[in-house]
Amino acid sequence: MKNTKDIKFLIFDLGNVIYDIDYSLTFNKLYSKLPQSAHEQVKEFMVSDIHYQLEMGKISEAAFRDGVRSYFGQEWEDAWIDEVWNALLVDIPQERLELLKKLKMNFGIYMLSNTNSIHFKVVERVFADRLGNQWMKLFGRLFLSHEMGLRKPDPAIYKAVVQAVGGKPEEFLFFDDLESNLEGAKSVGIQTHHVNHPKALIEFFAHV
Repeated sequence: MKNTKDIKFLIFDLGNVIYDIDYSLTFNKLYSKLPQSAHEQVKEFMVSDIHYQLEMGKISEAAFRDGVRSYFGQEWEDAWIDEVWNALLVDIPQERLELLKKLKMNFGIYMLSNTNSIHFKVVERVFADRLGNQWMKLFGRLFLSHEMGLRKPDPAIYKAVVQAVGGKPEEFLFFDDLESNLEGAKSVGIQTHHVNHPKALIEFFAHV
């Protein structure tokens, strides 16, 4: 481990930091139901207003599903939309869970994620399957975009985390796979580390 002498709190993104995700799994399901001419719309949907509104809790799950149908011009059933939307959620490697449990002995552990209620129901089930009812005690608090009404990399979301946890921004170390999210954290004084490959967390804390 390095650069953590003054760190009291560790903040972890969810996707591709704790929980492996693979957007191609969702994309491929959508491609299978759409004509070739509509394939470009698929990736554009991930940065669409309807997606961001769900992530910020501005719309209901039902409104999101209606938005998906409208966006793609399809009459897909709710269950299929959820199946496609959740397909990108792969798994939580056991070694990351073990690392988090170990780190909790010396640091405050928090999750900060741009996520949504449809995805997070699956995430909760997977955590519970692995750790039972104790999984919620793994994190001091979950900071979820759809509950906060904010998204990374808006500096406001990082300020809200620091205020809620307490302490100084420089006492926090934030792990994310997206550089833009790290820049948002840096702008309020939080220390950061880029998770740019599957073993990045394990390697960073190799000597704890």
